[in-house]
Amino acid sequence: MAASISLLKHCFMVKTGRHLKNLPIVHLHITSTMKRASEHDFNLAKERLKTLKKDPGNEIKLQIYALFKQATQGPCNAPKPGMLDFVNKAKWDAWNSLGGLPQEQARHKYVDLVSSLMLAEAPNQTADSAVDGTSKYETIQLTTENNITTIRLNRPNKKNAITVEMYKEIMQALKQAAEEDSVLTVLTGNGDYYCSGNDLNNFMNVPPDNIKHMAKDSGELLRNFVNSFIDFPKPLISLVNGPAVGVSVTLLGLFDIVYATDRATFHTPFSQLGQSPEGCSSYIFPKIMGSAKANEVLLFNKKLTAREACSLGLVTEVFPDSTFQKEAWARVKAYATLPKNSLAYSKQLIREVEKEKLHKVNTQECERLVERWTSDECVNAIMSFFQNKAKL
Repeated sequence: MAASISLLKHCFMVKTGRHLKNLPIVHLHITSTMKRASEHDFNLAKERLKTLKKDPGNEIKLQIYALFKQATQGPCNAPKPGMLDFVNKAKWDAWNSLGGLPQEQARHKYVDLVSSLMLAEAPNQTADSAVDGTSKYETIQLTTENNITTIRLNRPNKKNAITVEMYKEIMQALKQAAEEDSVLTVLTGNGDYYCSGNDLNNFMNVPPDNIKHMAKDSGELLRNFVNSFIDFPKPLISLVNGPAVGVSVTLLGLFDIVYATDRATFHTPFSQLGQSPEGCSSYIFPKIMGSAKANEVLLFNKKLTAREACSLGLVTEVFPDSTFQKEAWARVKAYATLPKNSLAYSKQLIREVEKEKLHKVNTQECERLVERWTSDECVNAIMSFFQNKAKL
């Protein structure tokens, strides 16, 4: 425990002489990726870093530290700390993982990361706001710019795990996106994760006499949530910026295009948690992957790499992580110049053929999940998951 606390303190330090507090973590599409970062940009980023408030978690603090060291000193040349020197070993591993990354590129990545953190704390003027100027949303960010409405899952410290509130906000954002005068909509995540699936705290601390009521309400919420994707009228594009788990994976079959970084993985551990598939995946996955591969994924918890997901038809195209934001957004921006009504009508023709079937499958999946959530097997599986996690 003391080592963990020390790690937090040390990773806040980035040659600034003061502690960084509560940094948010995001990976946004930053215009500076289109140009080389100058020494002035780098020094400015160091100063801006001191003004941030939210905590991004240990992984990003280590990333900041490693990029700074790589940018200022080059590849890791320090002796490897001993196994019991947890703090310095974590820092050494982060720096060493950058390998031979040129100092200029490290400086460039450092500037981009700090810029994304700044944008997360001060969303641009296109961000949706209430009448009083405050954001309508607590767990997501919604922006419309250049004919693109973007929904960003914004719980990076929790790996964008979906809470009940986030379910509701995503549905509201999709409704708003459908009404916006934009050509298409993008869903992506802030931080290193695309989405880690359901926040399992949704299932905890529920009184025994309230489990059935909770399960029924949750089933209805999930049914409406998935329906909002089935019925979405515009082209819907997913930019999978990191690992995806559970419902964030199963929903991908309802998107029109899915672009992923090669760092992404796709995992649906339903049977491990005593649950069953959702998001129409019980119908769509066998259809696009074939039954045998879909069974591996949905029944036996097989985690797919981005390349595997692409070869199976779940992902449209995979990009190197270092160029993912630049290349994927370039595609999206090009699509956003196409005639809006032509795209909407074409999607309607494609989706209408199976819309009734998808709604039926969604209802059946949710009914089965309500049964699972009230079963001892499911409750015990979730409790076992938390107990095993606590031992780590």
